[in-house]
Amino acid sequence: MSGATDKTHETALRSWVESANGHPDFPIQNLPLGVFAPSVGGAPRGGIAIGDRILDLGVALSGGLLYGLAADAARAAIGPTLNPLFALGAAPRRALREQVSALLQVDGEQVGRAREMGGRLLHSSPDCNLLLPASIGDYTDFYAGIHHAVNVGRLFRPDNPLLPNYKHVPIGYHGRASSIRPSGTQLKRPAGQSKAADEESPTFGPSKRLDIELEMGIWIGRGNPLGTPISIDEAQDHIAGFCLLNDWSARDIQPWEYQPLGPFLAKNFMSTVSPWVITPEALAPFRIAQTPRAAGDPHPLAYLWNESDQARGAYDVALEVLLSSEAMRRQGIEPQRISASNVRHLYWTTAQLVAHHASNGCNLQPGDLLGTGTISGPTRDSLGSLLEITEGGRKPLTLPTTEKRTFLEDGDEVILRARAAREGFVSIGFGDCRGLVVP
Repeated sequence: MSGATDKTHETALRSWVESANGHPDFPIQNLPLGVFAPSVGGAPRGGIAIGDRILDLGVALSGGLLYGLAADAARAAIGPTLNPLFALGAAPRRALREQVSALLQVDGEQVGRAREMGGRLLHSSPDCNLLLPASIGDYTDFYAGIHHAVNVGRLFRPDNPLLPNYKHVPIGYHGRASSIRPSGTQLKRPAGQSKAADEESPTFGPSKRLDIELEMGIWIGRGNPLGTPISIDEAQDHIAGFCLLNDWSARDIQPWEYQPLGPFLAKNFMSTVSPWVITPEALAPFRIAQTPRAAGDPHPLAYLWNESDQARGAYDVALEVLLSSEAMRRQGIEPQRISASNVRHLYWTTAQLVAHHASNGCNLQPGDLLGTGTISGPTRDSLGSLLEITEGGRKPLTLPTTEKRTFLEDGDEVILRARAAREGFVSIGFGDCRGLVVP
């Protein structure tokens, strides 16, 4: 299993791109992958975030700044999607990271040549459009946040919140890939059929209980042939990187339609992802042991169990949800943090999710996206959905303007953020995952 730290993580590294030094998300120790388009006449192409700039991989390649496996990786990333790069696996991606790190270091061997390329090599992030990093063939959303599962289950089954299979098998459903959008895309309030408990018949109309779900997204790298499972020992090697994911949910549509086949129109109207792919290499310093299972919990079956994965297969990544109403923005009030959670609260590791998904021979493909499910923590201030925060709408939260919220109103903007920090290493972030609700 990969995941060791190396020279690209050293705290002493400084970049000649001044904005990277001390940048909250994209210091030289991060180097996330993405697809961008210069706002004036630019075609989509692959790049790497460094501070408030984006390194153009096509320019770096044509300028002779990359060689060997790193050049192979750059060639696979100069088009409008990163799927070809994801398909190459970890070795070319690691080589690209190492060479770009050396290229951007203040004392790097090729600093002079890189600086001469100026604006051709480095684009200003605010002057670019950030796009989906991959063409998503399939999207699967899991339910791996046990605190969320317990909280939601308790709303409907107070005496038995978790169904019998939850601690035996990673639960998931097949979502809608076509409606996944990058951060900043406006969310049009969905309409659907719903039925309140005191109504005889369902009605159709705009959702009145629009919610968020704080999740981490998992980008699949190398795929597997149809009929050939991915073992738990190899599962991490099939992950190309991570992002933030807001799986918007219509809570009034969901309970009426999900029986008996599960989520459908309450979930597939849109999901929002942060546009930068945070690589497994960047997150290597922040890998931790999986939280031990509670006494009495069943031991996972053999195909889901790997001692190394249990020792270092989880991640210490702090998450937060911020909410800004139209009135708050009008008054110049900063977004209010309504939740602070952590990826460490997942009941299953990301490797277990991948191994289970492919355990029946399902063929995962480069660019497929998996969602972890809502990542809530054990405390009231760490809940990842309004359904939990307001206890199904019974306990509204109060915004700085004295506005009340049970679920999202038109004009509300939701912002997800993530930060990985550990003593002895430079902290890195994921970039924002934003969405504004419109009528």
